[in-house]
Order: sequence, then structure tokens, then C-alpha cells
Amino acid sequence: MQIRPSNLSQCRRAQRGVSLLFALLTLVALLLATLALVRSVDTSTLLLGNMGFKQDATSSADQAARQAIDWLTANSASLNTDAASSGYYASTQELAADGVTAKPPIDVTGRQLAASNNRQLIDWDGNTCQSATTGTYNGCTVTTADAGTINNNNARFVIFRLCSKPGNYLTDASISCAKPISSSGASVTKKGEMNYAEQPFAGGASGPYYRIVVRVLGARNTASFTETIVHF
Repeated sequence: MQIRPSNLSQCRRAQRGVSLLFALLTLVALLLATLALVRSVDTSTLLLGNMGFKQDATSSADQAARQAIDWLTANSASLNTDAASSGYYASTQELAADGVTAKPPIDVTGRQLAASNNRQLIDWDGNTCQSATTGTYNGCTVTTADAGTINNNNARFVIFRLCSKPGNYLTDASISCAKPISSSGASVTKKGEMNYAEQPFAGGASGPYYRIVVRVLGARNTASFTETIVHF
């Protein structure tokens, strides 16, 4: 049986058409894979960059907390009264001036509590909370102190003495403060072990706790909040 040359030529042209189709499909698949890879790399780079800025802001917060501790040390004789201009409050700010009427809890980040009238905000930006997150609140009178620029990040802090109201807690029995255990009848005998039977607290009087809240604003709108509890 013989095949005419014209039929052979038509088969070859048909095969070349199928090969071109597969080549185009492969090219499109490679193009889509390349686009997905580029997008993945860009997203990973962005995430790594944001994490780096976040870590930088958090490390800057440590220096701001040290400034707040230095302020407490330098003003140890006047910590029974508020110093709002320095970002210091001699109470938790959750009781009214009469020391009896309850006030809403403080939402230090503006996102910790549900947006409602049952919260107070901190005026971090000095604009009576105009830049606060959406939602309602009850009070924006807590001001902060400027810790300056740290590693190109803007840092501010506020200090709360963990007492029910301002005043001398040593002479005013109506003032209650959160304080560490001031004395102990035992000492720790096992290295690295802490338990209730062997309390690792030295004797003598100890003051109340102070709560230091720091906010650091960095690049790409990065915001980092840290909290430090200290006592003297």
C-alpha cells in the first residue's frame, strides 16, 4: 500500500500544530509559576521587614522604660501626688478623686477592651485622643511623657503607682497598694527553686509596685507597647 506524498505532508503539518499548542501551554504555566514565586518572595520580604521593625521598636521600648525608672528614682520624695506633665500618676486611675467612686479601666493600647463607654484611653499623641481607634470611650485625661527619639523611633511612657488613690499610703489607712512580700522567715536553700515554703524575699519594708507602659512608634507605622512592673 502506498501513501501519497500530499497526505504525508498534511500529517506533518498537523503534528507541528499540536507541538505548538503544548509549547504555548507550557509557556503559560511557567509564566504563572514565575509570577507566584515573585509574589511569594515579595510577601516574605515584606513580612521579614515588618518583623525587623517590630523588634527594633520593642528594643527601643526598653531604653524608654529605663528613663521612666530613672525618673522614679530622681523623684522618689514626691511620688504620693500626680505629676501629669511628667506622665506620672500616683494611683491606678480607676477610682475618682474621692477614692470611692469607680472609674472605667484604662485601655492602654486602645484595642485591649471593647469599644464602649466602659474604658478610658491614654492620650498618647497629645490631641485628646483624636487619633484613637474607632469606638466610644469614657475619658482621655491620662497624659504621657516624651522619652525622645531612640534608634529613629519615637517613644513615650506613662507611669502608674499601683495604689487605690494618691496620698501617703504609710499614714493613710484608706489607701491600698499592691506591694511585694516584705519579709520572710525562711530562705531558699535549693538553687533555681522557688516555692511557697521557701520564699525568696528579703526582710524590711518595701514600697508599692509601679507600672510603666511604653509606646514606641517606628517605621511603616509600627507600634510597640511594653509594660514593666518595678518597686523600690
